[in-house]
Amino acid sequence: MERVVQNVAPALIAASLAATAASASARDRIHIVGSSTVFPYTNVVADNFAANSAFPRPDVISTGTGGGMELFCVGNGLDTPDISGASRKMKRSEFDLCRQNGVWPITEVPIGYDGLSIAISRFTTEDFALTLKDVYTALAAEVPVDGKLVANPYKKWSDVRPELPDVPISVIGPPPTSGTRDSFEELALAAGCVRYAFNVSLQDTDPDKADAVCSTLRTDGPFIEAGEDDEAIVAQLKEAPNTLGVMGFGYVYEHQAELKPVPINGVEPDFLTIATQEYPLSRPLYIYIKNQHEAAVPGMSAFINEYVWAMHPNGYLFVYGLVPHFADVDFEQIAGEAIDGVPMMPPLD
Repeated sequence: MERVVQNVAPALIAASLAATAASASARDRIHIVGSSTVFPYTNVVADNFAANSAFPRPDVISTGTGGGMELFCVGNGLDTPDISGASRKMKRSEFDLCRQNGVWPITEVPIGYDGLSIAISRFTTEDFALTLKDVYTALAAEVPVDGKLVANPYKKWSDVRPELPDVPISVIGPPPTSGTRDSFEELALAAGCVRYAFNVSLQDTDPDKADAVCSTLRTDGPFIEAGEDDEAIVAQLKEAPNTLGVMGFGYVYEHQAELKPVPINGVEPDFLTIATQEYPLSRPLYIYIKNQHEAAVPGMSAFINEYVWAMHPNGYLFVYGLVPHFADVDFEQIAGEAIDGVPMMPPLD
């Protein structure tokens, strides 16, 4: 099934929703926004829902996690989205914005797991195997050198570590509005940052500076900021054999004939290593449901039931690269809370 990601500015999306959902009578379908990583899975569910129900196909738009939350939390009217996908948990600031704007209750549904992947063309002649320290050293804006922080001086992977390929550092990654960007900064950059004793000491003496050092990507060329369209990143990797790309595991899985994942700390992402959290960049994925819209938007309850079935370990999203909940997670509880619209707990941060 082809994945066509629509990357539309939030203002245009809001205008579109307003035009198509100005009143309850004009609202004939579900509107979904959010993460480009969650988008393909939601798109598949939307296709199956339309094929097997009397309701029209939901509108699914890829805005990035942050952009989706902004649209989702702007208010509870029918000119606002019903569901938002997220490749990270909702932030406390987003939760507070929703509550301030009357968006409540909200149900948080963890739909499965993803392995945030660093992928490369399967046809490269170079052998890439990175550590978290390598990732930080190559891509952070500032790094410790000879006992002090400096602007990142490294140009080639072999500058980072002699065993790595002698080719320029070139990594295509998501923009700041993306939940994948947030996850990459937290799971890869910050985790690699603390491999330096200097940065650990900085946490004690200047925690604000330490946080910035551990979460700020360089802007001098080696990290190339892409849009919310992960398929566009895939296309670029096919044309540039030594360029790496940051994306969800589902995209690597779908394009495994052309792409391969780079091992991180000696572990490649696959269904088992992601589900067991052995792969260091594993993360849960979510959808957030605006419960106020369930009675007003035709088919919304039926769509949630379809999503719950799709994300079951025996459901069809497994085929598209979603790593499902396994025995260590109470799937029946997750499914029941989604269907019953159980309000989420406030995020801790």
